[in-house]
Amino acid sequence: MNSTVLRLAGITKRFGSLVANDAISLDLQAGEVLALLGENGAGKSTLMSILFGHYVADEGRIEVFGAPLPAGNPKAALAAGVGMVHQHFTLADNLSVLDNVMMGTEPLWRPVSRRAAARERLLEVAQRFGLPVQPDAKIGSLSVGERQRVEILKALYRGARILILDEPTAVLTPQESEALFATLAQMVAQGLSVIFISHKLGEVLRVSHRVAVLRGGKLVAEALTADTTQAQLALWMVGHAVEAPQRRPAKSVGDAVCVLDHVSTTPGKDGGQDRLREVSLTLRAGEITAIAGVSGNGQVALAELLCGTRRATAGSAQLMGRPLPPSPARLVQRGVARIPEDRHAVGVVGDLPVWENAVSERLRSPVFSRWSFFVKRAAARLHARRIEKAFDVRGAGLMAPARSLSGGNMQKLILGRALLAPEPPEQPRGDDNKKYPNRAPRLIVAHQPTWGLDIGAVAYVQQQLIAARDAGAAVLVISDDLDEVLALGDRVAVMHGGHLGEARPAAAWTREAIGLAMAGATASQPRKAAP
Repeated sequence: MNSTVLRLAGITKRFGSLVANDAISLDLQAGEVLALLGENGAGKSTLMSILFGHYVADEGRIEVFGAPLPAGNPKAALAAGVGMVHQHFTLADNLSVLDNVMMGTEPLWRPVSRRAAARERLLEVAQRFGLPVQPDAKIGSLSVGERQRVEILKALYRGARILILDEPTAVLTPQESEALFATLAQMVAQGLSVIFISHKLGEVLRVSHRVAVLRGGKLVAEALTADTTQAQLALWMVGHAVEAPQRRPAKSVGDAVCVLDHVSTTPGKDGGQDRLREVSLTLRAGEITAIAGVSGNGQVALAELLCGTRRATAGSAQLMGRPLPPSPARLVQRGVARIPEDRHAVGVVGDLPVWENAVSERLRSPVFSRWSFFVKRAAARLHARRIEKAFDVRGAGLMAPARSLSGGNMQKLILGRALLAPEPPEQPRGDDNKKYPNRAPRLIVAHQPTWGLDIGAVAYVQQQLIAARDAGAAVLVISDDLDEVLALGDRVAVMHGGHLGEARPAAAWTREAIGLAMAGATASQPRKAAP
């Protein structure tokens, strides 16, 4: 680590009045892992987009291996040796590993593809960096960890000497994460330089040599990793101390709110294999049930079933003693609150203002509409302001489009919409659910509730879910993040291949047992809970 391979000098980027990057200067050394940290909206993605040529900086310059990097040219970045592995993979499932790696590397005018030479080079790169791969295997048949391996090989095959890893362990099992860390150690030992973007501070301290922290578009701290702690990193990121929610048992577990009995579903509309296979599960009031599993093993089917967008083809599904209706509107009326996996595509309508998104799922409530089609705008905006204040939604205001919110603030908006019941104009008599439905959620389906959020937003969202549990709601948390599963779950179950194991007390599991079950090792059993 004695030669500079990348230098960013005075990088500034503005979007209207917003300064996303404010005179940021950073260096990266050969054989170094630099962790880039910051809250959602701190400017990390903008800075990496400028480096990779997707954006053009308003001010500043970039040098790669001592040579100026042309602005706004991804091909120039690739040619200079800069590669990027995104959090969401960009692979064609119906093509082979070799086809995916070769894609875009040969000119269109070449009459014959040089596949033999490409195969030889791929195997050589795979052996050199300790990334074993089967060139003819279809991407669709690979595990998540194997797919990530292919993404890294794509960059290395193109000659990357600087590798940007964006949330590389977000969808990996603990065992796959360990394999990735071993691969990183081998790569940097051979001189590769890595920019490591992650919200998991324990991983940052483990794999990086140095950390750089952005806050509000500015570089606020740089330090050797050995000289920092998780608490110090969190303080730099959010500007104040962050207290993670303390794990405490449920106060009192009530009656069953939702019961699934040997439920099966068909695959989703995309034709994938995400489906349920004879799943049985009981969700009780005042309890958080957490589902662990690698993405694509039935979690989407489970969330869609409970939110009314997918039907059961076999088995029985009941909500508060009545059949679970395959209707999102009816489920909302009966007290089901949803926090969807994809907040951008499913959680909000990006072009609609914040206030409309805040009431979108309860728009037919008499609180917000008259005769079901005249919107009471004053009441709707008043409720949106309540959400904005109670859940600390920060942005350009209620009239701004929802897409202008950062990831953390968008998730807070969705959380507030799900958890904060509208106030009726007058207190209804008795349990008048027909006139004023959903006084409070009875069942909360939280699918990847903190995916991609910074440490401050993660703590906030988790605290709200615990508070909802303590208020008597049944909470289902579906997460790929094992730390989150163990931090929130009163009971934990593991999903693999559409099958769901028994939900056991969180104390009955070890991380190793959950990780093995996530990978499909049926022989692994949780340990007995301590007396």
